[in-house]
Amino acid sequence: MLEQGTISIHTENIFPIIKKSLYSDHQIFLRELVSNAVDAIQKLKMVSRAGDYAGDIDEPEIEIAIDKDQKTLSISDNGIGMTADEVKKYINQVAFSSAEEFIHKYEGKSDQPIIGHFGLGFYSSFMVAQKVEIDTLSYQEGAQAVHWTCDGSPAFTLEESPRTTRGTTITLSLQGEEEEFLEPARIKNLVKTYCDFLPVPIKLDGEVVNKQKAPWRESPSNLSQEDYLEFYRYLYPFQEEPLLWVHLNTDYPFIINGILYFPKMRPDVDVTKGQIKLFCNQVFVSDNCEEIIPQFLTPMRGVLDSSDIPLNVSRSALQGDRTVRRIGDYIAKKVGDRLKELFRDNREQYISAWKDLGTFVKFGVLNDEKFKKQIEDIIVFRTTAKLTENVAAQTPVVEVQSSDGDAWQDVTPSPSSDSTPSAPYTTLKEYLERNKERNENRVFYSTDEATQATYIELHKNQGLEVLFMDSFIDTHFINFLEREYQDVKFTRVDSDLDNTLLEQDKATEIVDPKTNKTRSETIKELFEKSLNKPKLNIRTEALKSDDPHGTPPAIVLLPEILRRMREMNAMMQQQSAEFPEDHVLLVNTAHPLIQNLANINQGSIIQGDGQSPTDQLVNLICQHVYDLALMSQKGFDAEGMKSFVERSNEVLTKLTEQASK
Repeated sequence: MLEQGTISIHTENIFPIIKKSLYSDHQIFLRELVSNAVDAIQKLKMVSRAGDYAGDIDEPEIEIAIDKDQKTLSISDNGIGMTADEVKKYINQVAFSSAEEFIHKYEGKSDQPIIGHFGLGFYSSFMVAQKVEIDTLSYQEGAQAVHWTCDGSPAFTLEESPRTTRGTTITLSLQGEEEEFLEPARIKNLVKTYCDFLPVPIKLDGEVVNKQKAPWRESPSNLSQEDYLEFYRYLYPFQEEPLLWVHLNTDYPFIINGILYFPKMRPDVDVTKGQIKLFCNQVFVSDNCEEIIPQFLTPMRGVLDSSDIPLNVSRSALQGDRTVRRIGDYIAKKVGDRLKELFRDNREQYISAWKDLGTFVKFGVLNDEKFKKQIEDIIVFRTTAKLTENVAAQTPVVEVQSSDGDAWQDVTPSPSSDSTPSAPYTTLKEYLERNKERNENRVFYSTDEATQATYIELHKNQGLEVLFMDSFIDTHFINFLEREYQDVKFTRVDSDLDNTLLEQDKATEIVDPKTNKTRSETIKELFEKSLNKPKLNIRTEALKSDDPHGTPPAIVLLPEILRRMREMNAMMQQQSAEFPEDHVLLVNTAHPLIQNLANINQGSIIQGDGQSPTDQLVNLICQHVYDLALMSQKGFDAEGMKSFVERSNEVLTKLTEQASK
């Protein structure tokens, strides 16, 4: 070994770093100095409770003063103050914090935590000041007030002060480019941003400029529904009332307090950006909680306050570690607990909220195994079944979690009796149970109510219940359901028709003695020749209906497996899925239009070497029927729509020609 020793750090080298790079934003200095002032006041309370100070602690307050003529900004408190030795120890030694030492000495003597821990907050003042002065008098009996001055270099002066009042005043002589902090409006805005909920009055020119009360630190029993709503309105003005909220209040296995709201979703809400405000001991830290909040809960709003969330020295960047992940899991669990309780106790309100939250809950199920196990049985889908469910008035729901036994308490008022009917919702298990006698382990679903309206109506008319899985995430969610329910067959309403929808008695079909073919066979041949599409599979079936006019003359079906393969391929290539050429055209032989078409065709399309006017009309009608069936599955492009309009006009022209003869 050549040498062993201690690495030395020179203040002349580190001071420029502190002044320029300690914090990402210069305005943070006010947050740090006010936080230190609050700590000084809390420390005085602690020593008083411990019996180490018998004097009057007065009403706590912090005073901010601006002197535009002298270009100074000062922050004063009536807290514990410092002696000359303490100034030497805690100010002159960079990154030596008095907080840790004080906490150990007076542990359990305060109901308000000490904010500071790093010992660097004071030095943020040099980012905006060319000179910093400290004038302070300790609470200790017989203490001598001292005055400390530093011009931003490693050199300082420490001398006696004539100060006679206990506490500390820090005066900043601002740099020329930082004179914006001499504007009262600027200081008020910074106090509101960073220090609004600190439990000490902060005054500017004699006016208290902070709210002081932090609702998330209150006992839930002390807060009314209006308190929660008022707090939401304060945080997010001009927004609709929240759907529900969760009050977090626990100190094991970590300390975390907060109120999280599920907002009403609006088209202009960017759900990819979180709006939860992160606090540390009631001091605002960041609008960015993405490292803490699970991704599927990003739309939530509100406040999280925890001293257990690891921060860097500027309190502005989170360090991803096990504690952060555990807090995220905890929040997800409490949200899941809330949803389960709401589903059980107030299903109408749950369904009302589900319309906004369903997509995010499904996303959580797909990405979080623990969350999935929590709420998989309360995932609901809109259904065509006639269920007796109403949606309650939009009354926000509050659920609070107390530290006593980790129990949840519902303090939500009963839903209004003036509820309005809404589309019914059901869980998958309820659907399967309700339909097990008729279609055991079979689920019919729709992904687009508008374009699949014909297919939905066919199922409804025959008493088959259809679930709506029509959010953008449901393409993936259906695959998840099939993995979870491997004995259940999921069928989209336009992929194939259940036998319940078809007339099964084909033995009674009359055979034409001239062609030796049934009417169904003749109709199939007619469409095959007219459309001339080798990849098109034409089926002829009679759809069940009490009113044949109420059924479509033909529908297009997309085989389930083939459709999914195309959708998966399109997703992998980041393209939109093209409509497949190899699909099914089911011609409804029970429809009067198809029957009339067969009659006027008279069993033949081609007459000799050409087509008769009747044959031409039959061809056009076949094409028109096919076009109408396609329109319920996909839109036409410009050329396709042009051709459709031209054929439609031609059909109408020929029909009117025949009618006028």
